[in-house]
Amino acid sequence: MTDPIKTRREGGILEVTLDRPKANAIDLATSRIMGEVFADFRDDPELRVAIITGGGEKFFCPGWDLKAAADGDAVDGNYGVGGFGGLQELRGMNKPVIAAVNGICCGGGLELALSADIILAADHASFALPEIRSGTVADAASIKLPKRIPYHIAMEMLLTGRWLDAEEAHRWGFVNQIHSGGDLLEKAWDMARMLESGPPLVYAAIKEVVRDAEDSKFQDAMSRITQRQLESVDKLYSSEDQLEGARAFAEGRDPVWKGR
Repeated sequence: MTDPIKTRREGGILEVTLDRPKANAIDLATSRIMGEVFADFRDDPELRVAIITGGGEKFFCPGWDLKAAADGDAVDGNYGVGGFGGLQELRGMNKPVIAAVNGICCGGGLELALSADIILAADHASFALPEIRSGTVADAASIKLPKRIPYHIAMEMLLTGRWLDAEEAHRWGFVNQIHSGGDLLEKAWDMARMLESGPPLVYAAIKEVVRDAEDSKFQDAMSRITQRQLESVDKLYSSEDQLEGARAFAEGRDPVWKGR
């Protein structure tokens, strides 16, 4: 049995590959490993950006491993830290995550991609929420997708299980960029390197503000920011990096971010 999760680390970038032939489906053991990998990424001060992708050229991830479920792998079992796939319920994930969707992305696999901050897709990728056809609910997608794309398109996907190709997914706005399959991972690394060079404390503040404001009234969210009630915002406003940003601008040079 080979390790279902492969990682590659270069500088401040971590590439995480879900590699469970034939389809990269996720069982309980794999979900727990993914949670540990992403929790370690979150907690490692040297790591700045993560990429999540699938092994092979056909599948990103079809979600839950139904064969494992049929053998007793409980659907409502312990998915590990971070919930299913290690990302969608991981608290305090204040670093950018890029999903490089290299093929079929459906069910829990689409929910995994939606847990990333940026989604790049291969031109042959396809997307669906087919849970309706197996008599269950795409729970995380039912929460997330209507907030990401037009309500009626999200509901059509949820209620019918129909498939979208990469072009349509891009048109509705939940895919940022489309690339050829051969170029996808390289483009993901290009974006990761760009993000790696940016200010980590600002990224953390952005992600916490976005999460906090999701279900808040505008003025309530602004008050929490200005009163420095959000940990990442308070840390940013007291940081060396904020002073460095101002000094670099005044001196006409590129800032050197230290994350403190």
